[in-house]
Amino acid sequence: MPEISPQEMAQRIGTETVSDWVEVTQEMIDQFADATGDHQFIHVDPERAKLTPFGGTIAHGFLTLSLMPQLAAKVPDAPRVAGIKMGVNYGGNKVRFLQPVRSGKRVRGRFTLRAFDEKRPGQWQQTIEFTVEIEGEDKPAMVAEWISQLFV
Repeated sequence: MPEISPQEMAQRIGTETVSDWVEVTQEMIDQFADATGDHQFIHVDPERAKLTPFGGTIAHGFLTLSLMPQLAAKVPDAPRVAGIKMGVNYGGNKVRFLQPVRSGKRVRGRFTLRAFDEKRPGQWQQTIEFTVEIEGEDKPAMVAEWISQLFV
């Protein structure tokens, strides 16, 4: 993975990277339900979920959002800012869950750099448009505009 300076990253506004595919398994959904306490049947009860318009269990929307770090790590040859000491989530400007991710489906992330600004010496703020695509589907599962702060 190539390392570039913060100034070089700032010149990449508008560029897109795409991750490899990741399967969203029922085990992953069940573990997320346990971690969050959200055991709604559409996520964890395959038999009852079959009777819904979804036709089976679906991932939690917040599980889909939480895949961001995993999918970002699966972007081949994604440039990284050199010398990062830490990165922290700053928040989101918007998140939209457009379509459910059914258990067993594969998803991938599309990451488009929307902004990269120096807030103070050694502190940079990046805004990324994060789209989760579902393999074989025209409509994405989710689109989010996410802000992170990087410290060099």
